[in-house]
Amino acid sequence: MRTLLAGAAFAAGLGLAASAMAQQYNVVTDARLQNPEPHNWLMWRGNYEGWGHSTLDQINVDNVGDLVPVWAYSTGVTEGHQSPPMVNDGVMYVSTPQNQVIALEASTGTEIWRYVRQLPEDLFQLHPTNRGVALYGDKVYMATVDAGVVALDAKTGEVVWDVLVGDYTDGYYSTLSLLAAEGRIITGVSGGEYGIRGYTMALDAETGAEVWKTYTIPAPGEFGSDTWKGDSWKTGGGSVWMQPNYDAESGILYVGTGNGGPWMPDTRPGDNLYTTSLMALDIQTGSIEGYFQYHWNDAWDWDEVSAPILMPIERDGRKFKGLVHAGRNGFLWTLERTDGPVKFVAADKYVKQNVFESIDPETGRPSYHEAGTPGTNKTVTFCPSLWGGKDWVPEAYSPDTGLLYVPAHENLCSELGGVPIGERVSGELYIGIPIDVILSSLRFHESVDPSKPVPIGQLQAWDMNAGEMVWSHDFNDTPYWGPILSTGGNLLFTGGTNDRMFRAFNATTGDMLWEYPTNSGVTAAPASYEVDGTQYIAVQSGWGVDAERMQGLLKDMLPAGRVPDVPQGGVIWVFALKK
Repeated sequence: MRTLLAGAAFAAGLGLAASAMAQQYNVVTDARLQNPEPHNWLMWRGNYEGWGHSTLDQINVDNVGDLVPVWAYSTGVTEGHQSPPMVNDGVMYVSTPQNQVIALEASTGTEIWRYVRQLPEDLFQLHPTNRGVALYGDKVYMATVDAGVVALDAKTGEVVWDVLVGDYTDGYYSTLSLLAAEGRIITGVSGGEYGIRGYTMALDAETGAEVWKTYTIPAPGEFGSDTWKGDSWKTGGGSVWMQPNYDAESGILYVGTGNGGPWMPDTRPGDNLYTTSLMALDIQTGSIEGYFQYHWNDAWDWDEVSAPILMPIERDGRKFKGLVHAGRNGFLWTLERTDGPVKFVAADKYVKQNVFESIDPETGRPSYHEAGTPGTNKTVTFCPSLWGGKDWVPEAYSPDTGLLYVPAHENLCSELGGVPIGERVSGELYIGIPIDVILSSLRFHESVDPSKPVPIGQLQAWDMNAGEMVWSHDFNDTPYWGPILSTGGNLLFTGGTNDRMFRAFNATTGDMLWEYPTNSGVTAAPASYEVDGTQYIAVQSGWGVDAERMQGLLKDMLPAGRVPDVPQGGVIWVFALKK
């Protein structure tokens, strides 16, 4: 690992690699992003619709057992590595915790350049991670944990522009992978646990200038403001943790939003729009064209931050443009998208859930069991846990099998209750629950016998036309924080477990076909690409953040020896069929 100057970028091989790339770099256009080439991986989930699917099929169910590592690259960084390698015509771009970006030759792992951001010394990182760069034009874009967005020259790594979109000293920060479309870079801010007011923003791709800003919490006089009482809207949360998905035909962005703040619902009476919701935004203006709230007045820290997958659905004899979201609240939501309004279709429970009493069949609005709703000076146990049936970790959809694949957590519950909260102090946590309570909140479902292996992680395959689970695979005694990649070879690739394994499954049957022990736990999104006729599968290994936090709680809950230690340290692993 070279010694790096903070904020600097440099080229390997005395500048020869960067010089060669400068001559042949293929600019990333809207047309390419709307119809991405099979041999490239140009965005967070491979396409605007969020499928997480590669059509490449050289690696398939018959030969995946011959998959071997062909190169690896140590990032030199600890904490949770969560971003996929982006690949544009043989050049790979990877972001890491601490806001570094590395450009590499995708077939060899040779470093071309590396950018290291100078982060403020007084920055407190609640979630020290980054979920991926955006490629657009001749630039590479990254959101930063000090609430910024930086644009780098894709050929050299030099900074083109660098702007702040929030005040990190007030609690704002960004970890999401950025979306690029229509000359805009779409970003958002986190910080709900600090009492911020969330928003999504569009920046001009060439200059970084603000084009529009849309708040997730309406101000007085705006639609939805009556769902907040008094001044509670000012500290309402509604973080934007994840990249939106995008319907290029209608020009609509679909954004998932976080929970309300502070955590206890009695501190902010009302439905609390647009927290724990889907927001449909016009990409040109940022105007709110539609929304759907998965649950109102959230009491369980069930952020619904993942953007829904855009996929075709035929249910009850009717074909429609679907929006599908595996909710942190334990329900798999089927919605219908239009040029604006979002319509409720169905909600199917996919893990144990004891909070919702019912769901209105027309509107999708849930009603709650009082005994499952925590509050100030009121402690309850609820399922799923505060990490939900599925957290930020993305699902995948295969157009070949027609199935949706969900990385779920089963048999986990939480015990929470709040304490009276005072005035917000800028830059300090504003939750209303003591940290030691949160860090001891995990419980097993009452049906679990912890003396035996406990199914906790669960890879699920769903037929969304029927609203039925087709198959599932249990991971015992381990968290499962594994983003999923599906491929044209009828395969699923995923990590996410504390045994450090990266695995391949038969996408039709769920049979596990291959596994490889990496250096650490895999919580990053895998990607697939092709160079000179060879298909590669690439993923970052690097355990940390919420996976590590849940791991620590499970270690206390299960007998000694059942939960192994997971070493930290980031490595990019690239696999291909052995010659």
